[in-house]
Amino acid sequence: MRILISNDDGYSAAGIRALARAMKRFGEVTVVAPEFNQSGSSNSLTLTRPLLVQEIEERVFAVNGTPSDSVHLALTGLLDEKPDLLLSGINCGQNMGEDTMYSGTVAAAIEGYFFGIDSIAFSQIERGWAHLDSAVKVAELIVEKFLQQKDERQPARLLNVNIPNLPYEALQGIVATRLGRRHHAESVIREVSPRGFPIYWIGAAGQPMDCGEGTDFWAVKSNAVSVTPLQVDLTNYSAVSSVASWLNQ
Repeated sequence: MRILISNDDGYSAAGIRALARAMKRFGEVTVVAPEFNQSGSSNSLTLTRPLLVQEIEERVFAVNGTPSDSVHLALTGLLDEKPDLLLSGINCGQNMGEDTMYSGTVAAAIEGYFFGIDSIAFSQIERGWAHLDSAVKVAELIVEKFLQQKDERQPARLLNVNIPNLPYEALQGIVATRLGRRHHAESVIREVSPRGFPIYWIGAAGQPMDCGEGTDFWAVKSNAVSVTPLQVDLTNYSAVSSVASWLNQ
């Protein structure tokens, strides 16, 4: 089995190094990830300049671009063979609800999914890498279970996994969930630069709003691992006929 691993924290981050080591039990592992932190980069591709790829060590490549750049390059020329599985993470911080739209971690998995590859994004809820060994065990278990049930006749799958920062024994299981929703983000933080110009920091993410039973927020609050199957078709099919009606008036 050939496994491609990327992230948005950068190729040297603790989470991706630990994940890559653990996944070697399943097959050949190649890491292609951003050179530096690219959190919040979403699905952006770099189109205004060339990209530099450095082989840091055997089968570990650093790209001076985004997570989507990294996976795109890997799948369109950097690798000789198409991977069987793409993993992203383990991210330093949660990716739930609307976070998935901004997340570079999830974007790396989506890029693999675009190419017809089973793709899984892994994130820890809290920053700081506490209990990273536990998160790695969870990732191993999920990958193992995923491969056991995989039917080659099925289309590629896209999963988003969020893992509480707890000892493995304290986790309350692994549950399938849907994305919750957040309140609007908090206001920007306005400051003044040393040269007197106004500068702004994006405000913190909003607090959970739709966090009822069955959501990703509910799962991790219950100390369970959340596994959310995602799709990338944004079409609102129920609204197509109504839009057509007023367009044709």
